[in-house]
Amino acid sequence: MNKTEIAAGLPSTPNYQYAQRVGSQLFLAGQVPQATDGSIVAPGEPHAQALQCLANLSKVLAVHGFDALDIRRLVVYVVGEQADLSTAWGAVAEHFGGQVPPATLLGVARLGYPGQVVEIDATVVKG
Repeated sequence: MNKTEIAAGLPSTPNYQYAQRVGSQLFLAGQVPQATDGSIVAPGEPHAQALQCLANLSKVLAVHGFDALDIRRLVVYVVGEQADLSTAWGAVAEHFGGQVPPATLLGVARLGYPGQVVEIDATVVKG
C-alpha cells in the first residue's frame, strides 16, 4: 500500500498492493467489499458488496491517475446461486449507468474473507 491509497479511504492492508502502474497500464488486485476500517460491508449481500467493490475500484483508479473510461475489462466473481449473480450484475450496471465495460460474470465457490460474496477485477489501460 501507499500513503495516497490510505488517504483515499482504502483499508490499510499489510503486505498488500492495490495496484501498480506500468506505463499506460494499471495492474490491479481484485477489489473486495471492505470499508475503510477493513470490515466486510454487508456480509452475504451481493448488491451492496458489488457497489462497495466498485467504490474501492474507483478510489484506486483515481489515486493512480486513471478513471472509469480507462477500464477495458471487468471480471465479477460472485458466490451463490444464479439470483445472486444477477443481483451483483444489477449493481454493476447501476454503477456504470448501463454502459458497462466488457465484462465476465463468474460464479465461484468461495472468496477470501468470511461473509464476502463479491470480488471485482479490472484490466485498466489509458487510451
